[in-house]
Amino acid sequence: MNLNIQQKLHYTLRLAVAMCFIGHGSFGIITKEIWCNYFAVFGINKSLAYQLMPWLGGLDIAFGFIMLIYPMRVIPLWLAAWGIVTAMLRPLSGEPFAEFIERAGNFGAPLALLIVSGRVNFENLFRPINPNTETPANLLPKAINCLKVVVFLLLAGHGWLNLIEKKGLIEQYASFGFSNPVIAAHVVGAFEVAAAASVLIKPIRPVILLFFVWKMASELFYPHWEAFEWIERGGSYGCLLALWFALGKKRDLLQSVNNLRTA
Repeated sequence: MNLNIQQKLHYTLRLAVAMCFIGHGSFGIITKEIWCNYFAVFGINKSLAYQLMPWLGGLDIAFGFIMLIYPMRVIPLWLAAWGIVTAMLRPLSGEPFAEFIERAGNFGAPLALLIVSGRVNFENLFRPINPNTETPANLLPKAINCLKVVVFLLLAGHGWLNLIEKKGLIEQYASFGFSNPVIAAHVVGAFEVAAAASVLIKPIRPVILLFFVWKMASELFYPHWEAFEWIERGGSYGCLLALWFALGKKRDLLQSVNNLRTA
């Protein structure tokens, strides 16, 4: 099936949004202990937090599957706000600020989907997004700029966590057999920060694809609940892949303009 750019961006970002919801909701169902810290920001004790987790998790998962079946604009709109709030709870609960920006894909993917889907108003808020409606030409640059910023943040955030020697990452490198996992973290961190800067300054399409593969592979090695962690990062993969698609369309448009000038 030959998909146009609108359809490629729609399905990529739509799947990314669903993955964010389903992965995040799964942690509510399994009552992930660290969530208690985030409930504590609102003054909610552990006992009540454990009771609320499955309800919030179930709601997230339901939204994820609705997004796959009937993609209303209200769902990515909600995730954009919900993703910012849940990511911000990490620094508010005492974790490094890098934890917030590293999760930019969680709110960036739904934001990019809303951009490529056209104008959002109350009348179309609960109508399904039509993937066959062509994206206006002026929206593609906006989508590319949005995706560039989001990819910059998620790569820079993960690189920052490596540079400050996040315990979970150090444990990962130690499990891989690195004799000095701290140095490994610093090398990876420097690479990811440089990669983030390159995306923001001048994104190169083949390099973006390399970062896409890198991100998908590097998120596979969490010591606990690997599958759910990987699924929750769907926004990161989706934004990278969507940027790759969008840059290809931009290249084709520029080539068409050049051909007309030389004709």
